[in-house]
Amino acid sequence: MLNTFFQHIRPAIHFCIKRPVAVLLLGLIGAVAGLTLAVNIRIDNDFSKLIPKDYPSVQALEQLREQVGTTNEAAVILQSSSFETNRAFAERLIPEAMTLVRKSDNTLYFNRYEYKKDIKFLESNALYFTTDEELTLIETFLDEQIKISRLRANPFYFDLDDDAATADSLSNELKLQYEELVGSEYPISPDSLTMAIKFFPAGSQTDLDYIRDLYDDLDRLTARLIEESGHHDISYVLAGRLLRTLIEMDSIYLNVRNSFAAGTALLLLLVMGYFFYKNFMTRTGGTFSSKILWSETMRMPVTALIIGLPLVVSLCWTFGITWVIFGTLNVMTATLGLLLFGMGIDFGIHFYARYIEERGEGHSVSESVETTFMTTGQAIAAVGVTTSAAFFILMVADFKGFSEFGAIAGIGLTLSIFAMIFILPALIVLLEKTGLLKTGVPTLRLIVNGKTRPHIPRSKKTLIAVIIVLGSLIATVGSGLLSTNLSFEYDFGNLEPTYDNYNRVSRIARKVYSDRKTRNAAYVIADSPSDAIRIHGVLEHRIETDTLTPTISSVEILNDRLPINEIKQNQKLNRIRQIRSKLADPFLNFSTSDQLNILKNAASTDSPIDTDSIPSFIIDPFTAKDGTVGNLVIVYPAVPLSDGRNSMNFADDLSDIRIDNGRTYYAGSTSIVASDMLRLMIREAPQMIALTLLFILVVKILIFRRIKWTLLVLLPLIVSFLWLFGFMDLAGWKLNFYNIVVLPTILGIGDDSGIHILHRYLEEGKGSLRKVLVSTGEHITVSSLTTMVGFAGLLFSNHPGLESIGELAVAGIGLMLLASLVLLPALLYLLEQWEKLGNKEGDLSHKEPSDTYV
Repeated sequence: MLNTFFQHIRPAIHFCIKRPVAVLLLGLIGAVAGLTLAVNIRIDNDFSKLIPKDYPSVQALEQLREQVGTTNEAAVILQSSSFETNRAFAERLIPEAMTLVRKSDNTLYFNRYEYKKDIKFLESNALYFTTDEELTLIETFLDEQIKISRLRANPFYFDLDDDAATADSLSNELKLQYEELVGSEYPISPDSLTMAIKFFPAGSQTDLDYIRDLYDDLDRLTARLIEESGHHDISYVLAGRLLRTLIEMDSIYLNVRNSFAAGTALLLLLVMGYFFYKNFMTRTGGTFSSKILWSETMRMPVTALIIGLPLVVSLCWTFGITWVIFGTLNVMTATLGLLLFGMGIDFGIHFYARYIEERGEGHSVSESVETTFMTTGQAIAAVGVTTSAAFFILMVADFKGFSEFGAIAGIGLTLSIFAMIFILPALIVLLEKTGLLKTGVPTLRLIVNGKTRPHIPRSKKTLIAVIIVLGSLIATVGSGLLSTNLSFEYDFGNLEPTYDNYNRVSRIARKVYSDRKTRNAAYVIADSPSDAIRIHGVLEHRIETDTLTPTISSVEILNDRLPINEIKQNQKLNRIRQIRSKLADPFLNFSTSDQLNILKNAASTDSPIDTDSIPSFIIDPFTAKDGTVGNLVIVYPAVPLSDGRNSMNFADDLSDIRIDNGRTYYAGSTSIVASDMLRLMIREAPQMIALTLLFILVVKILIFRRIKWTLLVLLPLIVSFLWLFGFMDLAGWKLNFYNIVVLPTILGIGDDSGIHILHRYLEEGKGSLRKVLVSTGEHITVSSLTTMVGFAGLLFSNHPGLESIGELAVAGIGLMLLASLVLLPALLYLLEQWEKLGNKEGDLSHKEPSDTYV
């Protein structure tokens, strides 16, 4: 079937041989067009883009972004020798920052800010804005203080450590909650020399260009105002959670770029070294010649051009199409440049190496190109189409880390095949004509069929093959047992690098404020304040009844802070009166607690407070962009959500919030989206691996047409995959969010080596194993090494997630190469001996490929 197809397209290779300049020009024009589009590609780190839009978590997050905006902030941290200097500068910076416009689209950067709070009003009315839980804490604290004061009034009383510890614990908790509610008038450090201003962006927190422009313009504005103010003792740093997003994505960009640069450089050096050796041996016949040595040394850049140019052309095509289809890359597809470079270069190695061998047999340039095209070209097509289609299968996945990865990889490999079997031959012909490339003295026969070849008795060969097969079986069984210990890394914190710049800035920012409470909070947007109250009740019930995986710390709505109806207002005022009564207890005169004076002032409210009198910073967290107040429910987690298991449990606790009027609500949070992403990825990974294996099996049957050959070439693939799992356990590696997408990729890549070995073996016939291993075995070794070297660039990354991709890919491809070079030939040799023992003629006679399996 494949041979018939290649016979039909044979005129195309004739055209490449006769019109190499035209072919190259067409390819380069397409590459320039593709590169023009590809330069617009950006990496999008938004996890919500990796799962389908119809997921409730994604829809809830999008609703949150549309109606409330980003919950992440940009901040300016000021430091000087005095508080007054910082305050004067901040009050000059804020109005200019709030009118700061992005030049590219003429939109305002910020829609609100946090700076000064009217705490005088709040200090006198703090209890009116506390939640029921906080009022309960205050009542408990006062009861404990009254109890201790009464006991201390007894002359026979002596302090008990338990009583003191309880009182201190309640006092510390109350102090913490008071500071969170009231805080200080200005966001300053304890020494008053550091001040923070928070600005909340109006634009997308996932648009990296927008965030970069925001920080650049804010930085320029701040620096200019400092210069104009004359306060040269002021220093500043830019901070905020948006800065982490920017630093994180810059880190990924830098790691991908450096890994790609290092990987491609090593790849080209390896390929140039290999073909230097190959060409030198071809031209000298194995004897030393200083003239040819010098000549081939000078031609090494030509080798890089032969292999590199078609590959670069195909990559330009690929990423140009990628921009048209997807517009962006995600955190998983960001490393595809390395994969496509490593795999694409494999095709070039096989084609060019076979061409050199054909020239070494004494054939002309056109004959060598055509023969290579009709033989190795078919193997490249078989391998490439199989691998590309295996990648395309990933497109059925809902998880876009798989589907987009599969689509781009499949497109890239298909275009790499086209470039290597059409652009590469045209380049070879052109370079041969110009004299920049010179090949052509026979050597392969000297190497393969030479008289110096040591003779190994058949019995010894058989014993070695049996040992290899048995050893492989033992290793496979052992790996299968070890693989049961393999685990998944759920903690995203272990997959992120240490961001020194961000940590330095954060240490300064923490002098002023902490986002401990609001970090990773989830939000539910109700249709009305009354629905928000109902949602609050449902979630409070879940907190009370969940004893297995409690993940919700507290739930907050505006009604908790600000009673919205007369009944709630009276209830809160009654509780405040009761607290005033406790504060008036005569025994509290014996108490030394500093909290009492604060509470006496905070409990002075005796009538409902008019909404217009309430400071905006109390209402702002519950206000939508359109001005709607009171519809927002804020849910604070009780566990660190960087651990995916906690994140999934948190999502479960917030799932399907059904209230008594029949409405169902969903919480919006990046952590909830991340949990859905993890579930989807973990569920679909085995399915994608199974589909990839099934497709490889079907294609192998179509290519080789015999179950025997299909099983022979499939067995090393499956065995080495199990070896990989055993090796991972021994090395202490875990599967994670980043490297799990590489598993189907390793299957597709690892499949290449076995197909090339068996393809050449069936082409040469029985008894050709030595020649196949010397020739094709050499090619697949170099091509696999190039792919491994390409991925090895990620091993030098300071990003643990990207590094894990490199580790898994290098180990997996290496083990599959080992199985193809050792286990597969051993199985083929034992099959030959079995057929001889059975006096069977077999079907390994010297036939044309089309008669044998195509």
